[in-house]
Amino acid sequence: MTNTSALMAFHVNCSVQRRPSLFQNIHRLKTRLSSSYKPLLKELKQLPMQLDVSQSIRNASVKLLDALVDSMFQFADQPILSSQSNFAPVDELNEPFVITSIEGKIPDDFPEGVFIRNGPNPLFGGLKSTTSMFGKTGHMWIEGEGMLHALYFDKESDSGNWTVLYNSRHVETETFKLEKKRNKPSFLPAIEGSSPAILTSYLLNMLRFGKVNKDLSNTNVFEHSGKFYSIAENHLPQEIDIFSLQALGDWDINGAWHRPFTAHPKTAPGTGELVVFGVDAMKPYMEVGVVSDAPLSHDMGVTERYNVIIDFPLTIDLHRLIKGGPLIKFDNKDYARIGIMPRYGDVDSVRWFAVEPNCTFHILNCFEEGAEVVVRGCRSLESIISESYGMDLDKSEWVSGRLRSKLPVQQSTFSTNDELLFCRFYEWRLNMKTGEVKERNLTGTKFSLEFPMINPSFNGLKNKFGYTQIVHEPASISSGMPKFGGVAKLFFDETATWEGEQAEGHIKVEYHEFEGNTFCTGSAFVPKEGGLEEDDGWIITFVHDEDTDTSKVYIIDTNSFTSEPVAKITLPCRVPYGFHGAFMPIPSQD
Repeated sequence: MTNTSALMAFHVNCSVQRRPSLFQNIHRLKTRLSSSYKPLLKELKQLPMQLDVSQSIRNASVKLLDALVDSMFQFADQPILSSQSNFAPVDELNEPFVITSIEGKIPDDFPEGVFIRNGPNPLFGGLKSTTSMFGKTGHMWIEGEGMLHALYFDKESDSGNWTVLYNSRHVETETFKLEKKRNKPSFLPAIEGSSPAILTSYLLNMLRFGKVNKDLSNTNVFEHSGKFYSIAENHLPQEIDIFSLQALGDWDINGAWHRPFTAHPKTAPGTGELVVFGVDAMKPYMEVGVVSDAPLSHDMGVTERYNVIIDFPLTIDLHRLIKGGPLIKFDNKDYARIGIMPRYGDVDSVRWFAVEPNCTFHILNCFEEGAEVVVRGCRSLESIISESYGMDLDKSEWVSGRLRSKLPVQQSTFSTNDELLFCRFYEWRLNMKTGEVKERNLTGTKFSLEFPMINPSFNGLKNKFGYTQIVHEPASISSGMPKFGGVAKLFFDETATWEGEQAEGHIKVEYHEFEGNTFCTGSAFVPKEGGLEEDDGWIITFVHDEDTDTSKVYIIDTNSFTSEPVAKITLPCRVPYGFHGAFMPIPSQD
């Protein structure tokens, strides 16, 4: 039974200017949408109508509201460009498939376990847009029901031969089951579009379903006390049967957690506690929790003694939307700050450090060094979250989750906005004694780098190595979607060998670029059993060759990083591009 007796929740106001802020992770956008209806309903209740949204009335009026939606809103499929073909959804496999095509050899000392990746796989053929008398709305590219793709590695003790199985399955949340039962799109898109259409969609979704957006569960996977969970930040985690990939229901930490849950919980070094948080559009904007006896998880700021909170000016503001402004806005001239909170502190114990305005979605690692807390992450000067405000919706269309002009676009190089989106590894040093902040770029401009990872044994501790996916610039420009053409290894204790980078004080980076039109997602570091060094292990990643329409899993030796993968495992079907992946030991079945 999961031990939750040590759960401690703290309320932390992580917003300035009295508005909810999106922090480092791109997926927190979905959290805010699930709760933003509260201030809207409060304002609506002040109107003479005095709307009653009690459960009984919602149940009594559901057919009438459905008929209203059907008559007023027209759903349409968002087109998928040829360069976006592997963002399209696939059918779930739903039963294990034995892999027989392996080029190379799975290393003898590779651990038994499961490599699992989450990502959006929209129902009913893809993302949707709607047209109504109120205007247009459309899904964003980060939406779409979650689908798990899992590769199982099992080694026979006698012969040493490997058995590799592959399976895929949708994460069946309650809203997934609801739309599946209805056999048609039901939730109205409520993120991008014209302000009146978004507000109307918010209200109708809330009246019909009790929430403004679907529980997508499409972002990440993690383990706690031998159990496995799928997560997106607009809802609670879904417990997953790791063998069948069946969703077993919400995990609310035995009734102790009552708000959205981060997609990137972090294991505190030394104690093994799981540090989690949830953000909301209403005060308190952030709640931090510490759960005892937590195993492997990744991608949130912790050190041995502190929780690290980053607060950058990407905001979602319902009041701004009501006034005709954008729901989502990034202001690169606004505030940016990093908060350092003692592990069991409260709101008054958080110490804030002002930093240069930027947008950081992913932290690689944080650690303490002398009087300083060191934070390293992937930093850009603009947000990849798009906004429809200011665009002529009649001359635009949603294409695979991105709003684009209907006019032909000829672009072969980065635009000014693309340059601002360029993501470099960055370091902040926050002095807890003097309050001084030192910040600098760690990498140059050869490649944009995102989706970082480290050896999980070094979470919260000083580490010498890091890994990341490489943005493929031409393919990303052509598709309007991020594509990753390789992986990189970062050497934090070594200086770059190129003269220009040496002058800038940049670190050494090795690149493993894929052949042709091959791109990856969900990369993870797999530590070598009994390894003596931090970088003893492998990078494992899902890849897709767009020329042959073939999906594979690559295993790359991190001590021979630029060499060919030691194994290339061909999968029985196409695996769409997705988000985060992880490698975890498989528990023995009883």
